[in-house]
Amino acid sequence: MNEDFPQSPDVIRDESELEACLTQPRPELVDFIRSVSSPLLILGAGGKMGPTLAVLAKRAAQRAGHPLEVVAVSRFSDEPSRQWLEFHGVSTVNADLLSRDAVQKLPDAGDVIYLVGLKFGTGDNPSLTWAVNTLAPAHVAERYAQSRWVALSTGNVYPFVSVRSGGAREAHALTPLGEYANAAVARERIFEYFGRKNGTSIALLRLSYAVEMRYGVLVDIARKVHAGEVIDVTSGYFNCVWQGDANEMILRALPLASNPPAAFNLTGPSVLSVRAIAAKFSELLNRPVTFVGRETDTALLSNTECLCEKINPPVTSLDTVLRWTAYWVKSGGRFLNKPTHFEVRDGKY
Repeated sequence: MNEDFPQSPDVIRDESELEACLTQPRPELVDFIRSVSSPLLILGAGGKMGPTLAVLAKRAAQRAGHPLEVVAVSRFSDEPSRQWLEFHGVSTVNADLLSRDAVQKLPDAGDVIYLVGLKFGTGDNPSLTWAVNTLAPAHVAERYAQSRWVALSTGNVYPFVSVRSGGAREAHALTPLGEYANAAVARERIFEYFGRKNGTSIALLRLSYAVEMRYGVLVDIARKVHAGEVIDVTSGYFNCVWQGDANEMILRALPLASNPPAAFNLTGPSVLSVRAIAAKFSELLNRPVTFVGRETDTALLSNTECLCEKINPPVTSLDTVLRWTAYWVKSGGRFLNKPTHFEVRDGKY
């Protein structure tokens, strides 16, 4: 996370301000979006990132004077999310990507963003996790064999690496722990298989911990500090990236699509310390903090040099996001109550 772009506010007071911040296109995205063919199809757009990513693309196109239709596809179990998208000019399609018939009925598209995945609940229903992370990619990869793709993956595909290493690079062996992480590896392999088979150009983005005010590892730590809960530092290091920056980088990664598919790590460039972040929140929230445990010398970390050489690094500074998060927690902002479980070390989610 580097210098802020000019639109960054001092504080984010409510969800309307948050959504405005997350969907404010920078000039680089406005210039880029002119190269995106219409319609831009966003699969899995009803999740945590999809709505703001879709509206960010639409606003960039409007600012560029580009008549880009943005089509958001999801089961839309959250009806307000679908209505919010429609209000902001994004077309929506209700579809279950586990249904091949439903996938075949989706509109044609030259450019596709794939955000579908399932992580939490794997321990209770691993078969569903494997189905979502393998069958859905197979269905859509067949349907959009001639399209240009960015498919979201996860940094969980890596094993734990030494904190001193600076993070796993893209060539690191994918030998993670747990059913979810291995299902995520399988998702990548499905895309690679169909990409090679059909000549499809695909960029796989291994995202680690996108954060905003309503969820994310920073929110998890800040809420614990604010509530006076003990902070366990056993899993003591992590990466994260502001969701607005991650959304922009996902869109701008479309030209990185290649065949065979290539993978890129997407997160903030710094290795962050749980202890140091909690201490900073202690200061910002005026709350004492108590730690337990001792940092291990390995963590789930990603090195982002490869992607940052091709796309500008994230622009929103860590200090800014910490300040925003502390204000949000202190003022009683709404949370999604979906903890990241960043402290999990056995792969069980």
